[in-house]
Amino acid sequence: MATRNARKSTSLAVKSAQLAVAAPQVVAHRLTRMALSGPQLSKRDRKEFSMMVHEKQAAFAQAGRDMAVQTIRANQAIAASLWRAFFNPFAYPKPAAKTVAVQMQNAALDVLSKGLAPVHRKAVSNAKRLAKTKLR
Repeated sequence: MATRNARKSTSLAVKSAQLAVAAPQVVAHRLTRMALSGPQLSKRDRKEFSMMVHEKQAAFAQAGRDMAVQTIRANQAIAASLWRAFFNPFAYPKPAAKTVAVQMQNAALDVLSKGLAPVHRKAVSNAKRLAKTKLR
């Protein structure tokens, strides 16, 4: 259980670090393009700037949905555990406080991972794509 928990938190930390590197790269590229484009935007710039807005909306909407679904799943698992313990208290061993704490931490890590995944995926793919794109 501890190894799985460590892998989850490591994966979340790695994704967070990659996002922390990719996001400023994307912002710098796009701000430079905005500064170089001047008052008359080219068709390519209009497409890029409108895509910038739509992809953020889509990524954060998906992150919210995924986090909500994962939260519901975690709450259902906790409720089912309490339900079993309430109606049949002698059939299952009483869980230790550490076990419950680990389950709660895993649930929180799962929710955070689900929320970070679409934003991370979009930011990293944009950083790769924009790194190959010329500013003009």
